[in-house]
Amino acid sequence: MMNRVIVCGGCGKMASLIARQIYNAQDLELVGIIESPKHPSVGEDWGIATGSGKTNVKIETELESIINNCDVVVDFTNPEATMEHLKICSQNKKAMVIGTTGLNESQVPEIEKMSKIIPIVFSPNMALGVNLLFDLVKKVSSVLDDEYDIEVVETHHRYKKDAPSGTAKKIAEIIARERNIKLDEKAVYGRSGNIGARNRGEIGIHAIRAGNISGEHTIIFNSLGERLELTHKAYSRDAFAEGAVKAVHYILNQPKGLFSMKEVLNL
Repeated sequence: MMNRVIVCGGCGKMASLIARQIYNAQDLELVGIIESPKHPSVGEDWGIATGSGKTNVKIETELESIINNCDVVVDFTNPEATMEHLKICSQNKKAMVIGTTGLNESQVPEIEKMSKIIPIVFSPNMALGVNLLFDLVKKVSSVLDDEYDIEVVETHHRYKKDAPSGTAKKIAEIIARERNIKLDEKAVYGRSGNIGARNRGEIGIHAIRAGNISGEHTIIFNSLGERLELTHKAYSRDAFAEGAVKAVHYILNQPKGLFSMKEVLNL
């Protein structure tokens, strides 16, 4: 028996790739796609709507109406939709894989709360290379003190709506935790005007939006005498989609709890 998966946001650039990999997987069955009621393809065959041929998977608007047909829900939508889907999954005891970014300070604790009811993989970035980058950032930040200025620069395609990226936020959180500082007190998001000299211990975070860039993240550690850079570049969204499918396989075998890609990828 194949494990059944619903993908929320399955007509989007990222989630459609994930849905396609799930559809093609030997041991997974794509049983539903959820989209906004305003989406022009609601009610259509998902494969035809996304230009890949008939799949007999219908684009729906209400997760609750098909939730009992699945084993796990993959959510790459927006914060408000994700929180509604989280509620429905917890009520119906369905596992989730959440890759939505832009969640606020009240929404993340709600995910943590619901993980006491259902198993959840929650990560802003599911690529193997990025999750290795998280570990490298942790190591470097624990060794280099505030003699080293830190700047985080992220670059994405022109259509990305939230800034900075969820990955950049997580990188900044890792740095702050390793330096034992509060991110909301030390983060500087871009710079403009006569700002004066750089304050000791600042974490600069900058977002660039241009063209069709899949995603780039660079962390600069710079003292007065040397510079160290860590960079990850994604050349397509395939790496993120592959990681998400690995998260689906992983969460199907887990008890209730909150998991990251570190557990999924056994890092």
